[in-house]
Amino acid sequence: MSKTTNTAPEFIRNFCIIAHIDHGKSTLADRLLEVTGAVAQREKQDQILDSMDLERERGITIKAQTATVEYVSKDGKNYTLNLIDTPGHVDFTYEVSRSLSACEGALLVVDATQGVEAQTVANVYLAEDTGVDILPVINKVDLPSADVERVCMQIEEELAIDTTHAVRCSAKTGLGVADILEAVVKRIPPPQDTRDKPLRALIFDSWFDTYQGVVVLVRIVDGSVKIGDNIQMMHSQKMFEVQKLGVMCIKAYPRDSLSAGEVGYLIANVKDVRDSRVGDTICMANSQVEPLAGFKKAKQMVFAGIFPVETNHYESLKDALAKLSLNDSSLSYEPETSQALGFGFRCGFLGLLHMEIIQERLEREYNMNVIFTAPTCVYIVETTQGTTLHIDNPTKLPPPTSIVKFLEPMVKATFQMPQEHLGNVMSLLAERRGTQVKMEYLTQNRVMLQYELPLNEMVFDFFDRLKSISRGYASMDYEFLDYKESDLVRLDILVNGEPLDALSCIVHRSSSYERGRLLVKKLRTIIPRQQFEVPLQAAIGSKVIARETLSALRKDVLSKCYGGDISRKRKLLDKQKEGKKRMKLVGSVEIPQEAFMAVLNLTDVE
Repeated sequence: MSKTTNTAPEFIRNFCIIAHIDHGKSTLADRLLEVTGAVAQREKQDQILDSMDLERERGITIKAQTATVEYVSKDGKNYTLNLIDTPGHVDFTYEVSRSLSACEGALLVVDATQGVEAQTVANVYLAEDTGVDILPVINKVDLPSADVERVCMQIEEELAIDTTHAVRCSAKTGLGVADILEAVVKRIPPPQDTRDKPLRALIFDSWFDTYQGVVVLVRIVDGSVKIGDNIQMMHSQKMFEVQKLGVMCIKAYPRDSLSAGEVGYLIANVKDVRDSRVGDTICMANSQVEPLAGFKKAKQMVFAGIFPVETNHYESLKDALAKLSLNDSSLSYEPETSQALGFGFRCGFLGLLHMEIIQERLEREYNMNVIFTAPTCVYIVETTQGTTLHIDNPTKLPPPTSIVKFLEPMVKATFQMPQEHLGNVMSLLAERRGTQVKMEYLTQNRVMLQYELPLNEMVFDFFDRLKSISRGYASMDYEFLDYKESDLVRLDILVNGEPLDALSCIVHRSSSYERGRLLVKKLRTIIPRQQFEVPLQAAIGSKVIARETLSALRKDVLSKCYGGDISRKRKLLDKQKEGKKRMKLVGSVEIPQEAFMAVLNLTDVE
């Protein structure tokens, strides 16, 4: 495999694979690598481009990966194919858009049994916005339930993509994979020959390597770069010297230079991933060129508190988050203190899946035992002093009397489902304050719904509810819309009269009573009984809206009284009562870890 010399742009094809989750994207990438001989028989394994254990277990792609392969087409010409494997989940939409910008074409993989789903539509819109050529591929045609004609009709009707030349394949068995490679060579255009222009390269992914610093994946758009060149990141304005270059195909293949049209890696002694953000443009030091369009900073949508279970593990958690943020520039964190949980961090995530992944990585890679508080989003509050606050933590909310306007983030959510689940899904969306924008019958028994929905209503148990009421058949995709004024309040939970700041949450006034009632009911089953009576209260400001009482563990002090005068019994009971009252003044309630996760799922409370 010749990976040491530069290839003329007319013999390069840059493409990525886009698909809904579980439509066979990573499996197809495996087959393409096998057919082109990029993977030796002994190196074969499923999801070969997914390097993290977490990616393999969940069957999802979290980080973009590239593979440069050589392919000899039927016309005898030798082509260099650059495959960019992109994440498919909605949380990583920005990374997908940057990966698409690095390509001239995209393989749109659609499952022959499932058809077009919500993320298929979202990814096609992204690809069309970027201006890449879309090549439809119908996967899983070997399954008995495959209906290729129906899926082709769906693609044409819903996505307005011609399926006359759609390739039918089975990524699992390898059927039709050679036809895909031929279609890539013939129908995806080569990159423009701009080798004589000043250097401009697009960063579409980066990660931190312990020994080499930041490894940056780049697409050279104009010009060329060689080892020893002084380069500049256009948005951070930082300058570095190129130390290593090369192309990736499972492992790194070093090169002396990369030129226009090529995709590869670049190492330049960068110490922090934040200096090489996804979407940034690399140029020569002090060069006056126009940066590539589309750069924006990663925007955190969901925030949560992370606290160590053992308070003496705070420094270990700090180190773990610092190392994670070196690898993941979209994770933000800052110190936070909670009365209930002690010292911890307030972290910002791209979405709920991103939050789950960070939680798993902290536990697996760094052996951290942590408590996550209920996730929340960013609210905008206008106060009577004329200031505008961005609130990502309920405890930072000013008193209700000083709030003039409360705005919450709204998302545009698209759902696709079989018709029999339509009623249940619409009921759930109405319950979550959704506003219907559009409803469309895509086929006789398949419906597409579009709703405006508060992000606040999605950060709790929304996905679990959606999957359970639709038996897993409803798919969804969402994008941030705007901020909208709403009647929101802070719901506080008081245990034994003390506010538990880690359980505070911001809810809509109309659902505050119901949520408060469910929450104290759930806590009553989780918090162990004490030697004294413990009141559990939900309050808005100073007004208590729900209460449950955790009854005291009591010793039967009357067991030694066999009849006799009532005054003797009364004296014993009063003595016990006084003891309980004194104990309540000095006693503290131990809150178990599960209580802090109780906010997330209240569906099983009667």
